[in-house]
Amino acid sequence: MLLLNRDFWKNKKVLITGGAGFLGSHLVTRLAELDSNTITPSHKDYDLVYGDQVRKMYSDNPNIDIVIHLAAKVGGIGANRDHPGSFMYDNLMMGVQLMHEAYLRNIPKFVALGTVCAYPKHTPVPFKEEDLWNGYPEETNAPYGLAKKMMLVQSQGYREEYGFNSIFLLPVNLYGPGDNFDPSSSHVIPALIKKCVDAVDRGDKEIIVWGTGKASREFLYVEDAVDGILLATEKYNKSDPVNIGSSFELTIKELINIIIDATGFEGNIIWDTTKPDGQPRRKLNVSRAEKEFDFKSHTSFEDGLRRTIEWYKAHKIDL
Repeated sequence: MLLLNRDFWKNKKVLITGGAGFLGSHLVTRLAELDSNTITPSHKDYDLVYGDQVRKMYSDNPNIDIVIHLAAKVGGIGANRDHPGSFMYDNLMMGVQLMHEAYLRNIPKFVALGTVCAYPKHTPVPFKEEDLWNGYPEETNAPYGLAKKMMLVQSQGYREEYGFNSIFLLPVNLYGPGDNFDPSSSHVIPALIKKCVDAVDRGDKEIIVWGTGKASREFLYVEDAVDGILLATEKYNKSDPVNIGSSFELTIKELINIIIDATGFEGNIIWDTTKPDGQPRRKLNVSRAEKEFDFKSHTSFEDGLRRTIEWYKAHKIDL
């Protein structure tokens, strides 16, 4: 855990959209330790795709100091491929209205979470923030990635015209305890953990994995991501985008071999090459985050993966 300024956070009124989600739940826990007053409106109470619901949420929760916008309609390659329209519309409408209404209410700071999916398909590795506009995103991710990237455009425009203090962070693929293990919408690490652990339990002799295994990804442990978000909220007050990552890269083939070893699966891998690999490579340059607000990830991939596997084994009956 990185050193955070308790005096900054004490009694701050922080509204977190998506606070019940994977990243949000970890963020809420950390803010409680810092004695912040967190507000986590639920989708049941407010559908933030609709402007009247956004306005009602803010009216019901006055005197907010900080908004951290995590809520998103999100999923893995399959979900992105199957729902391009709703992923575009829902994420765009949530972001643009939440930031606009925060500006109208003079909320002191707005923290927008973007996505690594916003980067062009063939971005040079490691991805630098200045490369963000040098091409079109990978096709299956593009509607989601572009919808989230519009918050960057809005942040920069509102800072220039209105002096509104918002920041835009670009986290890489997250993983950790409490991740989404639903096969219809999960990302690659929880999907592969579930496949392997369940196969061991059933005695299956093979598992099917999407793609060729050649694509690479960078992964960030969820509690490290929380550190990055909170440090940026404390210390960073510019609208230039900032990568939040761990700065290491694994191919999917390397990843599945690590997960097989960690879960004890002894069967065969069947590669379904009719399914897409997604973006060919992902690895971030994270020097700006270290320079601007002293963030570096600290959880080793081995430790983070072990904790995630242990969590799934302990909770899978309840999922």
